[in-house]
Amino acid sequence: MFFIKELTHTILMHPSYFGPRMLEIIEAKLHADVQGTCTGQYGFIIAVLEIIDVGPGVVLPGNGQAEFKTRYKAIVFKPFKGEVLDGVVTNVLRAGFFVEVGPLRCFVSQQLVHADMRFDANAAVPSFSSADQVIEKDTKVRLKVVGTRVDQTEIFAIATIKEDHLGVID
Repeated sequence: MFFIKELTHTILMHPSYFGPRMLEIIEAKLHADVQGTCTGQYGFIIAVLEIIDVGPGVVLPGNGQAEFKTRYKAIVFKPFKGEVLDGVVTNVLRAGFFVEVGPLRCFVSQQLVHADMRFDANAAVPSFSSADQVIEKDTKVRLKVVGTRVDQTEIFAIATIKEDHLGVID
C-alpha cells in the first residue's frame, strides 16, 4: 500500500558547502540519502515530495561540519498481510518462486501454488505449469501477501496464488 508520510532525516554538511546554494545542496543530499531506502517502521521510501522544514544547523565540535534536521513528505510503500499485488517472477525453484513487486521481494512457496500446478525442471526454463498457466522467469503474476517480516532496512514477504483470481496475468 502507498502512503504519504511526514518523516525526518538528519543531514551532515561539510563546511565547503556553506553558502548561498546551501538549501539546494541539502535538498539534493536528502533525495540521494533517502529515496530508494527502506525503514522497517514506514516501509520503502519511493520518492520525496517536498521539504517541509530545514532546521537550524548545529556545528559539530572538532570537524566544523553542521548537522541539519530536515522534515519532509514522502511517498512510502509498505505491504500488509492480505494485500493483493502484481509483480514479475524473477527466479523459479523447485521449492517455489520469487516475485519482485517494485522494491519488495516476495516468495511464493510450492505449497501456496494451485494444486494442479507442477514444477517442470525438464523444460527449457524452470517453471510451474498447469493446463492453462505457465509461471516462469519474467511472467507477470497477481499474488496475495500472507505474511511479512520486517528488518531494520528491508521487508520480506511470503505470498500465495492459491486463491481465486490470483496467478498469471496478461
